[in-house]
Amino acid sequence: PDAPPGFESILPDYPVRLTNFEGPLDRLIHLSKKHEVAVYDIPIALISQQYLEYLDLMREINLDVAGEFLVMAATLIHIKSRMLVPRVEAGAEADAEEEDPREALVQRLLEHQRFKAAAEMLHECETVRSAQWTRPDERVDEIAGAPFERELEVDLFSLLQAFQAVLARSRDRRNSVPLPADVVSIEARMEDMLGRLAQGGPCGFDDLFADVSSRQEIIVTFLATLELIRTRLIRVLQARVCGPIRIYLSEPAAAEAAGGPAHAGGQANDDVGEEPG
Repeated sequence: PDAPPGFESILPDYPVRLTNFEGPLDRLIHLSKKHEVAVYDIPIALISQQYLEYLDLMREINLDVAGEFLVMAATLIHIKSRMLVPRVEAGAEADAEEEDPREALVQRLLEHQRFKAAAEMLHECETVRSAQWTRPDERVDEIAGAPFERELEVDLFSLLQAFQAVLARSRDRRNSVPLPADVVSIEARMEDMLGRLAQGGPCGFDDLFADVSSRQEIIVTFLATLELIRTRLIRVLQARVCGPIRIYLSEPAAAEAAGGPAHAGGQANDDVGEEPG
């Protein structure tokens, strides 16, 4: 094997915390930098001797960590012994298959260096962030005038779901004796809705059906809503999924309502063109 049993199970965390390093892998990197050699070209003989000397020191500092360092020391000795044993020349093919015994350790060291650099970067970000003071939300609301809540366009399925809820409520409050209702066209209902939004501002989806009682009026109101959406005269927004749906007059429709009577479907209502009070 390329490494002794237990090498791959070396724990990433160690109880030893020193100035320049925290465990076996840190010690190897430190020794490599000390002798100004690349990780890919570890001087096994020199570093093994210094590593064993360091292991003696670790026994005095913390007995629990000695086992981890012994595994790493055994790994270095194993690599050194493989490099000292003469290779049997068996042809070019065998040489190609022969791997550097330091390769497994080098890969671990490179990976450790990457994580070490990432940890240092995160620590630096934490230090910078801890020195910053975030303005409280109350101050933001005071400056903005009102809490900001982003709303998104409502899709057709959410609109149909809200309409089904309106129909369900209408069935619950339906009178035992049906009362005759005036026939309202879709165009007339569109004019009424535009006038209401121009004068009173945005309203809830359920508010559109507050003054209707018959099932026919409910359906007409919903169809008028769909037509106003299609013609981009209103916007239907929702702050969160399954949240309340709000109806807004679009900017072109609002400008038209402020300047004169709005036209939807060729009919006009006298109340639509009035300035908001």
